Formats: sequence, structure tokens, C-alpha cells
Amino acid sequence: MLASVVVARRFAAPRALRSLSALPKEQSSADGYQFFAGPPEVIDGVAVVRLDNKNAKMNTLSPNMQDEAKELWQGLVSSGQNVKAAVFISAKPDNFIAGADIGMLAAKKKAGEEDSLLEVCMSGHKMFDELKASGLPIVAAIHGACLGGGLEWALKCDYRVATQSPKTKLGLPEVKLGLLPGWGGTYALPKLIGLTEALPMILQGKEVRADKAKKLGLVDAVCDPASLESLAIKKAAELAEKPMKPKAKSWMRWVTEDVSFGRDFVFKKATESVEKLTGGKYPAAYEIINAVKGGLGAEPSVAFQQEAEAFVRLAKTPESSALIGLFDGITASKKNRYANATTPGALKNLENVAVLGAGLMGAGVAQVSAEKGLNVVLKDVSAGGLAKGLDYVAGNLDKKVKRRRLAAYDRNTTVSRVSGYHDEAGGGADAFKRKAQQLDVVIEAVFEDLDLKHKVFAGVAPLVKDDCVLATNTSAIPIGNVAAGVPNPERVLGMHYFSPVPQMQLLEIIPHAGTDPAAMAKAFAVGIKQGKFCIEVADVPGFYVNRCLAPMMAEVGPLFRDGVTPEQLDKAIKSMGMPVGPVTLLDEVGADVGLHVQHTMLADGSMGGRMAGADPGMLQTMVDKGWLGRKTGKGFFVYKGKKKTPNAEAVDFVSKEIKKA
Repeated sequence: MLASVVVARRFAAPRALRSLSALPKEQSSADGYQFFAGPPEVIDGVAVVRLDNKNAKMNTLSPNMQDEAKELWQGLVSSGQNVKAAVFISAKPDNFIAGADIGMLAAKKKAGEEDSLLEVCMSGHKMFDELKASGLPIVAAIHGACLGGGLEWALKCDYRVATQSPKTKLGLPEVKLGLLPGWGGTYALPKLIGLTEALPMILQGKEVRADKAKKLGLVDAVCDPASLESLAIKKAAELAEKPMKPKAKSWMRWVTEDVSFGRDFVFKKATESVEKLTGGKYPAAYEIINAVKGGLGAEPSVAFQQEAEAFVRLAKTPESSALIGLFDGITASKKNRYANATTPGALKNLENVAVLGAGLMGAGVAQVSAEKGLNVVLKDVSAGGLAKGLDYVAGNLDKKVKRRRLAAYDRNTTVSRVSGYHDEAGGGADAFKRKAQQLDVVIEAVFEDLDLKHKVFAGVAPLVKDDCVLATNTSAIPIGNVAAGVPNPERVLGMHYFSPVPQMQLLEIIPHAGTDPAAMAKAFAVGIKQGKFCIEVADVPGFYVNRCLAPMMAEVGPLFRDGVTPEQLDKAIKSMGMPVGPVTLLDEVGADVGLHVQHTMLADGSMGGRMAGADPGMLQTMVDKGWLGRKTGKGFFVYKGKKKTPNAEAVDFVSKEIKKA
């Protein structure tokens, strides 16, 4: 908490400018700046340029921003001040530059003006060429998101300092939009950190924190957020006195970049990896490989032109349009559409949740809640069940510590936010009752049994506040049916998570006909805080995901009868671009869960003929034989650790029993 206060104060606009942050959209500051806090402030001969888009929470790149940067720089150079170096730093509390203006890109695509993006890319290079022509060494002082064009901006600077705040992340995520970096990233990043480190970052859109960036050579120094500006000014002044010497290449970089067979081997392996992961369905990955390959050893102007042309080609693809649409949807899901249904204070002070049921689902919900700062009450019917749930949370966090993705202190702090209780003797019944009075949201994660869910809510409803939200994690039971057996049913809704909860990002939030909008506001607030992509779904069988998947899964049986094998079916569906095939998906979900969903969807008259091919008998046989999938080690495949092989018994069952039918 103290660190966040320090960061907020450190990056607050100067007193004379603070009122400008509250200006309505599309307005500039009194001195005419829209994308910068104001004229550069010269400190000890170093010009400090503060990035600050007045109309948005995030600094982003756009042609208008570039034009203003040129005007600002020209004013600085012609001012007559004794300036020997410059620092770019953000006035925002949590971002340097978050990337390009996606709205601008989407507008050009919608208007069919993708070809104009070539000039947008190239004009960015020209803008920075003008800045560099002054001869002033430039330092990028990075705090918060430094992504896409933001990182490319930093790469054009002579020196980079980054804070060790968890908010600070550096990366080139354009591939996730079906694009490639369009402002020199495919040329500058490999040149700075080496081909073998840069290729995975660009191809996977990986983000790295400051310490990792320092190790890679992506940044030159790291520091506490409170020291960022002073350290950047110091380094800028030092560069003015003594420019940095180029770093000598390691022998590994020499082999993989300057020796033809080593370079060819790297690109061969990268291409094979892309083929394996995408099945040839992701044009951006191949354009990235070609752009990086074309940029090695080339003149910057040639590399930039090739990269910009590839950017335009990708901007015209349907894959890019679809991924940008997905990005827009994800962005929208991070906003609480019900925020006006309650007071801002009610959502701001929401910090206590309970999870009833400490199985894999419940423990996962507890983990993601505690990781984001919520206080969690985890309760199970038995001491053994609770112990397994707590071990699951601690074990997942221990893995993060081992992989250096989490500090031991933060691991311990997260674990301390989870309080465990159970229904057996000595399970802390009285303490749970006291805790229950403080709860804002209760999420039940017990078995798919309506009577059991009613029983669980009946036990907790008298203990909590009248406005405490009661959420069910059911995957198929109508929310209205759950609410019918609960006091104050207007506070009941569905919060359907997907397993494993720490990895799966989607959260379905389902109101019934009588759900209070204020309850929805709290559910969205919790889901957003957990880092989930929250979507509102109608209270219909299958909700959204299962309603989409069920008809596809219903076709598995008929295809088996036609002679298709499990492996052939998975391979065919993956070749169409799906991440997994339906047979593997069924094993991951579990045959028992699949059977339950199938029965539910078959009973839904509104599905029409979409479930006509469903074969509950096949799934029932698998359940009877204990072939539930990964959770029992055997389904259509046999699982040993991370390896899976076809289950000979299941294959025999399909060929001899299902095919006959």
C-alpha cells in the first residue's frame, strides 16, 4: 500500500497542472498540450518531458501524438536553454506508453484505409529521427505498462531505466492482435538483446518485468519507483558527458546471428514451433519471422520499410480483424456495467468474500481472490477437504516463487488472506459466524445438486448481511431454481468459473429474473478484481460456453459411428484452428460433467435439433468404467504426468461398440 502511495505521489502532475487532468475529453491543457503534461522542465541541464494524454487513462501512440512530440521538441531545441540531455517519463501513475491507439487502427480498418498505415508507421521513424538529430542523449524512464509502440519508443532512446514495481511490464504484444510491431520492434529488439531472446518475445507477445528486462539487456538500470526520475536525470547527464560504448557480442550471439548455419537453425526451429502451435493458421507469426530475418544486418531504413509493409498486409487479414474484436470485447469486460446500480463506496470497500467448498474449483476461486487482495473465507464440509484446498492454494503460489514469478513475501501475504474453516468438530464454527457478518460476496462451489446448494445457502444466509451477494458456481442448474430456495432471492446470481480457475480467464455472471442490479454490480466488481473477463449471460441451460459447446460435443458419437477415431477427430478440429479437439476437451472436462451437461441440454426444448446427435449412452459407459478423463488418469487417453497416449480400451470400445450402433 505504501509503495502505491509513493508511486502515485511521485508521478502526480505538478500543482499548476493537476487541474488539467480533470478536463473533459477532447480538450487540451491551457498551454495547448494534449499528449504531454506541458513544456519540458529543465533540471540540471536535463529536459524532463512528461508524457500525459489528457483524454485517457493510458498514454498511447497516434499520429496526433507524434505531431505534438515534434512541436514540443522543436520548441525545446529553439528555446535557447542550456539543455544537454533529455528524459521521457510518464505523468500517469501506472503506464509509460501502453502501445498504439487501437481505436485509430480499428477506424482505418473499418474505412478500408489500411494502406495509409504504411505512412503512419514510417512517420513515427521520421519523428524520432528529428528528435535524435538534435544530438541530445535521450533516456526512457519507465514505470507501468511499456508495451508495443511504447517499448519501441523506449528502444529508440539511448538508455532505459525501469522501476521494479509489479505494474512495470515490457513487451511487444502485437501478435495477439494478428499484427507485428510496426515501429521498428522486429529490428531493434533482436539488435539489442539478441535473436534467440527477441524471437520468442515477439512471436509469443511475452511481457517481462524490470528485473528480467535488466538481465536480458532490454533496460540498462532498475530502481524503486520513488527514485525513477532522479536516476533517469543522473544517467542522462552522464551520457551527455560520456556516451555509452556498444556492448560486445557474446559468442552465442555471434554464432546464432553472424554465422549462417547458426542463424538458419534458429529460424528453422522458430518456424517449426509456430507450425506446431498454430497449425499454419496465424499469418502474423510467419510475417514476424520474415521481418526479423530481413532486418538482420540490413540498414535500418530498409528493415523499417519491410516491417511497415508487413504491418499493412496483416492489418488487411480477417485474423487481425477478429483478434482486434476480441481485444475490444476483453477491454469492455473489464468495466463494471452495473457500477451505477450502487454507490461507488460500496464497490470500493468490497474486500471480503467467502468460498464454500474447497475442491479444485473452490480452491482456485480462493486463490485468484487472495492474489488480488481480497480477504477470503474458505469453508469445506470436512477437515480433510479444507486441507487439500489450502494446500492447493499454497502449492500453486510456491510454484510461482520457484519460477521467480512471485516473491516469497508476496506468497506469504497472499496465503495469510485465506482463512480456513470446516464443519467437523474444531472447525471454527463460532469464528466463521463472526467472519460471515463482514462478507460482501459468498460463492458456493459444491457438487451439481440443487438440494445441496439450497442446503449450503440455507446455512449461510442467516449469518450474512442482507445485501451480501449469494453466488452459485453451477454450470447447468438454472439460477432461478437456486434462488427459489434462498431467503432474499434478489441477491442470488450465478458466477460460473472454468477449471483450472487460476488459468481460465472467462467468468460467466448470470442473473435470474429477480436479481437486484446492485448484486450484479458487486459480482462484476469481484470478478474484475480477480482478473477475469466478465460477461453477463442469460439464465438458460448451458449459459454461454456450454450452450455453444454442447452441440459440437453431441456430434462426437455420430462421427465415431461413421468410423472416425478419437485421434483423427481431434486432429481434424485442431487443423481448423481450435486449440484442442473435442475428445481431448471431453477428457479435460470429465465424462461425468459432460454427461450431466448433455442431459441438461437434451431436456432444453429451445435447443431444437441441435442436440439430435447426442449419445448419453456412450458417456454413461465411460462413467461406469471410471474413464472420466485426466482427473482419473484415464479417459479417451491415458495420462501420465504431462504425457498422454490413446487409451487402448477406449479405442476398442469406440470401434467395436459405438461403431456398431
